[in-house]
Amino acid sequence: MSQTPPYLVGLVGTGVTPSLTPAMHMAEARALGLDYVYRTIDLTTLGLAPDQLPDILAWARRLGFDALNVTHPCKRLVLEYLDRIDPLAQALGSVNTVLFTDQGLVGHNTDTTGFETAFRTGLPRAAVVDVTLLGAGGAGSAVADALLRVGTRRLTVVDIDAERAEELATDLARRHVVEVAHATTDALPNLLASASGLVHCTPTGMKEHPGMPFSPDLLRPELWVADIVYRPLDTALLRAARDAGCATLDGGRMAVHQAVDAFRLITGHQPDSDRMIRHFHDLVAPHPVPA
Repeated sequence: MSQTPPYLVGLVGTGVTPSLTPAMHMAEARALGLDYVYRTIDLTTLGLAPDQLPDILAWARRLGFDALNVTHPCKRLVLEYLDRIDPLAQALGSVNTVLFTDQGLVGHNTDTTGFETAFRTGLPRAAVVDVTLLGAGGAGSAVADALLRVGTRRLTVVDIDAERAEELATDLARRHVVEVAHATTDALPNLLASASGLVHCTPTGMKEHPGMPFSPDLLRPELWVADIVYRPLDTALLRAARDAGCATLDGGRMAVHQAVDAFRLITGHQPDSDRMIRHFHDLVAPHPVPA
């Protein structure tokens, strides 16, 4: 019987009911001998609006939650309701993990640390001289900061929305002493002709948004390609990249490592990342239908 108190954790966001995060957390907790309950708080299913987030936080605290993971569309909205924010999350302007502590609500961002670890372990020899980031949304912001922390010398932020790309590039250049440019998607042919690598951070390739974010003709063997989409794990972009001879990184590693970091923050226990990766692959693997 575990001597540690049971943990109660939730995931807040729209459409989060199918998320694999609860299963990953609870499986790792069982392996560590911890009592751990993780529930989704799906705004869509519950008929709740994002502006009801302060009520959700208050009730979660009253009901004894230890922490909440926060996803779209609440990662920026939650900032104003926190008592303390980790400096990295503050710089990003985005929080995905909220701890309920004796000192109040404390916010962290494990998306960015999760991608950093995923990149370092999944593409350890990748050149980061000139990297193109496709997608300047919340996920793109977290990934971009991680890319600069791993030593990227030149980063170009690309988005269909020119203003959004410029805004993220300006923010990154202000916080990092490195060249950060911005462009729209029509610049991709020229950018990918000379880039060291590409990170894809748009919804294209997800089950609900199938397809390629750009023509596969732009891929070349010298280019490494990372995709943060993980459902499906093997996206059309990654298949095309492998066909072109590119080194690739799937979105599963970021999904797992952000969960690893969140689990450690919530429990104070160091999870086994390799075990969590194996469990993640079990979760996403197709299972035969009984006859």
